[in-house]
Amino acid sequence: MEQLKIFTSLFQIMFFVTALLVTAGVVFSRYKYIRRNIELGKSWKGQHNPAERLRLMILIAFGQKKMFKRPIVGIMHFVIYAGFLLINIEILEIVIDGITGNHRIFAPLFGATMYQILIGFFELMALGVLTTCVIFLIRRNVIKVERFEKPEMKGWAHLDANLILIFEIVLMFFLFTMNATDSILQEHALKALTDTKYIDATHYGIFNTTPIRFLVSQTLIPLYDGLTTTQLVLLERAAWWFHIIGIMSFAIYVTYSKHLHIFLAFPNVYFTRLEPKGEIKNMPSITQEVKIAMGQAEPDPNQSAEIPSFGAKDVTDLTWRNILDAYTCTECGRCTDVCPANMTGKKLSPRKVVMNIRQRADEIGQRMDEMGEYYKPDDKMLYKDYVTKEELMACTSCNACVEACPVNINPLEPILEMRRYVAMEEANVPDAWKAMLTNVGNNGAPWAFAPTERFKWAEEMKGNQ
Repeated sequence: MEQLKIFTSLFQIMFFVTALLVTAGVVFSRYKYIRRNIELGKSWKGQHNPAERLRLMILIAFGQKKMFKRPIVGIMHFVIYAGFLLINIEILEIVIDGITGNHRIFAPLFGATMYQILIGFFELMALGVLTTCVIFLIRRNVIKVERFEKPEMKGWAHLDANLILIFEIVLMFFLFTMNATDSILQEHALKALTDTKYIDATHYGIFNTTPIRFLVSQTLIPLYDGLTTTQLVLLERAAWWFHIIGIMSFAIYVTYSKHLHIFLAFPNVYFTRLEPKGEIKNMPSITQEVKIAMGQAEPDPNQSAEIPSFGAKDVTDLTWRNILDAYTCTECGRCTDVCPANMTGKKLSPRKVVMNIRQRADEIGQRMDEMGEYYKPDDKMLYKDYVTKEELMACTSCNACVEACPVNINPLEPILEMRRYVAMEEANVPDAWKAMLTNVGNNGAPWAFAPTERFKWAEEMKGNQ
């Protein structure tokens, strides 16, 4: 019997370590895939002022500052976020137990009282996560908040949001079940000191005193109190395995989900554009040509004679920073919710544009993996196949979407780049734009007045006084 227990323990350790290594391998593979896709974009120079970037990362990514513009939802989101971080401390103990074959290895280190307080705090956080996930499920599927019902949120986007919430609820249930049955088995372990009937529970003996009563899961004890020691061990082990395998599965699933923002929010906020939001950057090639024409610069003899392309027609014409934005997107829809074009019934949805960038980057990445060294681009492009001209032309460049994003995504940049492509490569803009652009080129202003007549109105106003 003792040999069987040793064999079972070794098998569990080997299985756990194998599962852990497989999870780490898959997550690392996904990391390389996502990084490669982000690097499909052009270079981006914006890494100056690291102190300010670090401050923003602490306030916005870690502190969830922008979430609290809507206080109730912000608090609920913070509960899930804080619970995710803090409950992982308990997961560390589970991982060490799984590798070493021990049971609650931190308990003797902290002592009965402190350990019970810590686990009680983690359980309160877990209860907060469970409750908040239920509320979010109701908001999405019963109340049906308008921003979650937009066309781009149909299909996988809707399912993904629900799956992750259900996933977290199930994980919390297994955590409570594990702790409740563990508490009963600790009682059985104490009885095993005087009664061999409970000998199977000796592995659960932590302290030779009163067993730990967990703050939340103790309410479930009456459900399991009538089970035999063997049944309790099986249930506790099943809950333990489902909980930790569920977390490993969650780590893999996140890399395919919008919840990748859990990790990417930090680098995304760190690489925030620090210039004023209303500043629209000029195209370097055009700026150089203007400076040469004005005698402020000399032509570069080393510059390629190839005519540069203007704007962006595909994700490879955007910067890697724009693609990082797309992979960080939480799909919360706050950008679309405040977009004046969307409010007035136009097709533009900043969230959809960002989601489209990620979809297109994924499509190119998958094609590269499938074709390997024989890779060649397909006939699709971001503009037209994913984002229409109608959507681009509806944008007012107001930056409301940029301001609203809780993780500092900038949907306006790729919209402007694609619109530049439409204007400068296709020359396919509305007639009103053509007149305005002609006036800017001829008169230096959007109006059809010569520069010499620009201040006549002021003189007329002065004469009327």
